[in-house]
Amino acid sequence: MGGEEPNQIDLTPKKDGGVLKEILRGGEGEEGPLQGDKVFVHYVGTLEDGSQFDSSRDRGDKFSFTLGKGEVIKAWDLGVASMKKGELARLTCASSYAYGENGSPPKIPPNATLIFEIELFEWRGEDLSPKEDGGIIRRNIKQGEGYQTPNDGAIVDVHVVGRVNGTVFDEREVKFPLGEGTEHNVPEGLERAIERFKKGEKSSIKLAPKYAFGSAGNPSLNVPPGASLEYEVELRSFEKAKESWEMDQEEKIEQAKVCKDRGTLFFKQDKFRLAVKQYKKIIDLLQYDSGLDDEKKAESHSVLLAGHLNLAMTYLKLKDNSHAREHASKALDLDASSVKALFRRGQANLNMGDAVQAQRDFQACLDLEETNKAAKQQLQICAARIKADKLKEKQLYGGMFDKFAQQDRAREEAEARRKKDVMGGDLGEWGNAEEKSDQGKFDLAKDLDIENIEML
Repeated sequence: MGGEEPNQIDLTPKKDGGVLKEILRGGEGEEGPLQGDKVFVHYVGTLEDGSQFDSSRDRGDKFSFTLGKGEVIKAWDLGVASMKKGELARLTCASSYAYGENGSPPKIPPNATLIFEIELFEWRGEDLSPKEDGGIIRRNIKQGEGYQTPNDGAIVDVHVVGRVNGTVFDEREVKFPLGEGTEHNVPEGLERAIERFKKGEKSSIKLAPKYAFGSAGNPSLNVPPGASLEYEVELRSFEKAKESWEMDQEEKIEQAKVCKDRGTLFFKQDKFRLAVKQYKKIIDLLQYDSGLDDEKKAESHSVLLAGHLNLAMTYLKLKDNSHAREHASKALDLDASSVKALFRRGQANLNMGDAVQAQRDFQACLDLEETNKAAKQQLQICAARIKADKLKEKQLYGGMFDKFAQQDRAREEAEARRKKDVMGGDLGEWGNAEEKSDQGKFDLAKDLDIENIEML
C-alpha cells in the first residue's frame, strides 16, 4: 500500500498507515458512535484494481454491526468509530487490518488491500434488556480494563449520576452486593447494566420506566411515577463473589445457610423479590450432594428442603401460584410427608381454581397431622368451592339442555307448519283434491272405453 496522501488520515493507533481515511462528504455535528453502539451503514467494497467484490447498496439493505466488538474487520471498527452522522468516507485498508494473508475466497485474494466507500446513517446504544425491547440502553464513554465483569453477589463500588428530564436526582458513590441494588435505591435496570461493566468502565445508561422505578416512582429521590431515567455510571472496582464451582460441598452448605438467613430477613421485611433471589441461590448451591458423608448429606438435604419450602411461600406472597406449586412439589419430592409442602401446594392449587386437587392436598395434611386447624379450615373452603362449582356447572349445562329442547321444539313446529303449507292448508281441501282426482279417473276411463276403472 502506498504512503499517506495529504487528504488522508491515518486511523491506526500505531500510525503504521494500515487504515487511511479520506472524507468524501462531511457529516453532521460533533458526536459520533461509541464503542458498543449498533451502527447502520451503506458500503461498496473494491480491490485496488477497482473491481467490486461487495456492495450493500446493490442489495438495497443497510448493513448493521456492533462497533468495537470484533464483528467486522479491524479497519471498519477503527474507521466507522471516526465518522459523524451522514458522513461519506473512503477507507484504504491494508490486509493486516482486513482479511490478512488468507484473504476471503473466492472474491478477496490473500494479502489484499481493500478500499471501502462507507456512508454512516445512524447508531443506537447497546440494548442490554432481557428481551431486547429497548428498555436498557448503554453507550460507552470510557472503556474498562480486562475481560472480567462482576457476577451476582459481587461487591461493586460505583459512582452514579442519575437524571430525570435532565435534572440530577441522584449523585453519589455507592457500594453494594450486586443483586441487592433496590436496597440502595439502585433500580433493576441499572444493576443489569452494571453486570456487563468492566473495571474502570464509564457508560451512560438509559432506562425505560419498567426497568427504573416503575409506576410507583421513587418519592425519596423525587423521581415521579412512570419516569424514564438516564444514568452516568463508573465502575470503580468490584470483588467477585465466589462461584459455586469454586466451592467444595461443605462450603456450599455453609453459603446456602447464609442465603437462607438473608432470604428470611428480606421475607420478614416484605421484600419478596429479594428473598426469592436468596432462596434460589440455595437451590443452585445444593442441587448436587456428591462426596458428602451421611451427616453432611442430611444437612444439605434439610437446607435444600427449606429452600424449596421458602420459595413456595414467597411465591404465594407474590401471587405467583404456578411457581409456588412447582417448588412445593419439589419439596415433596424431597420429603413426601412434609405438611408445609402439602399445605402450600394446596393453597397454590386453590388459588389457581383447582379446588379438587387442593382438597386432596389439605386432606393429606390432616392425614399426617390430625390437629391441623388451618388445613381443616381450608378443607371447608374447598368443599364450599366444589359445591359452588357443581351448582354453576349444573346451571350452565341445565341451561344448555333447556336451550337444546327449545330448539328441538321450534324445529318440530316449523316442520309441521311447512307440511301444512305443502298440503293445501286443511283436510277439507285435501278431500276435495282426492275427489277431483277420482273424477279425473272416471273421465279418463270414459274417454278410453275402459270398463274396469279399478285398474286405474
